Amino acid sequence: MSGARDLGWLGIVRLGLVQASLGAIVVMTTSVMNRVMVVELALPAMLPGALVAWHYIVQVLRPRLGHGSDVGGRRTPWIIGGIVVMACGGVGVAFAITLMAQAFWLGLAIALVGFTAIGVGAGAAGTSLLVLLAKRVTPVRRPAAATIVWLMMFAGFVVTAITTSTLINPYTPARLLEVTSGVACFVVLLSIAAVWNMEGEASEVAVAPAHVPFLVALREVWSEPQARLFAQFVFVSMLAYSAQELILDPFAGRVFEYSPSASTKLSGIQHGGALVGMIIVAVASQVMKNSRFASMRSWTMGGCAASAVAALMLVVAAQVGAGWPLVPTVFFLGVANGSFAVAAIGSMMQMVSQGAGSREGVRMGMWGAAQAVAFGLGGLFATGTSDLAQALLPSASSAYGVVFIAEAGLFVAAALLAARVFPVARSKTTKAGRANSPIIAIPSRG
Repeated sequence: MSGARDLGWLGIVRLGLVQASLGAIVVMTTSVMNRVMVVELALPAMLPGALVAWHYIVQVLRPRLGHGSDVGGRRTPWIIGGIVVMACGGVGVAFAITLMAQAFWLGLAIALVGFTAIGVGAGAAGTSLLVLLAKRVTPVRRPAAATIVWLMMFAGFVVTAITTSTLINPYTPARLLEVTSGVACFVVLLSIAAVWNMEGEASEVAVAPAHVPFLVALREVWSEPQARLFAQFVFVSMLAYSAQELILDPFAGRVFEYSPSASTKLSGIQHGGALVGMIIVAVASQVMKNSRFASMRSWTMGGCAASAVAALMLVVAAQVGAGWPLVPTVFFLGVANGSFAVAAIGSMMQMVSQGAGSREGVRMGMWGAAQAVAFGLGGLFATGTSDLAQALLPSASSAYGVVFIAEAGLFVAAALLAARVFPVARSKTTKAGRANSPIIAIPSRG
């Protein structure tokens, strides 16, 4: 990668603004619109939950969307186009909510179209954004770049949630539509400014053969052992990661008798721990570049193993009850989750160009689809297992223990899959002839 193509820290932050825009649109649906449907419209909580799950399921299209950017040879149009589609979807959902009180089925149909657009847009923009980052960021900076981008996504969550909650007060359907439209316009303009002139000249962009059909390209990528194993790792690890999202609050309430406010704070502590874990990996990768502590293989496997330990600690916590230090345990779980997640993203950025042909978009799309489907199924897996266990076992603590044991098992399986992924990358070189970065290679022992 030539110096002209390498992004500095400011460029990484600029592309992070796109991820913040993605987060802004998603959080509008999962927080403000979710609450309006459940509280103001008195609809079943399962309805917005199913719509959010649907936007994840739609993202199985990520490989196809990535293939489109491969064939075209440029990522910027797919990033901007994806953000525009997402923004339109967000406005569509807000409009649907204004209709639901008078014409529920029409509103529901429009909401389904809106969530479909959000899923498709997130797939198009998110996949091409990560490919662009991977191509423009030097290997040694990729772990830190992954951390910066994901921190900015969280910032998009927080800023949008706080701002919109203030602007829609007092709530009216018309006010919700106005605020959502304003956010949509802002994130589109912000994303255009963020990616403007960031991709480089057209001559620098590798173009995949236009005549190669998508299914052929997908089969080629799936036939690559490293890419296939990594997709399996992403699915298993993110299934475990997302499974705890809908379980932790009710677990704290039923077993530890936390109030709604206290359990919400506990979730905040977990997310805070995840941010700390991400920052630790980013700092270690920069400060200790040539040591084991800079290896994404070590952080990925170690983070998964530590997450399994934290899940087993929650099993013990379920049996001990109020005497167990729940807050430190949840914080440790967050740190472990954050460290493996950002290490996996850094590895994803490193590995996307490894393999035959210019298939970066398909490869990244396949991994992104695995992540999206895992997130869509994780909550169903956890809540379904919890309900079944509570029906069969005598106490809630035992039932939640079963869920956390299953989660620990998934994290162990993810660590074992990671061990199989990374040795493949040890001796290969990229198509351009560069040796693989020590970021993901097995550290030398001698």
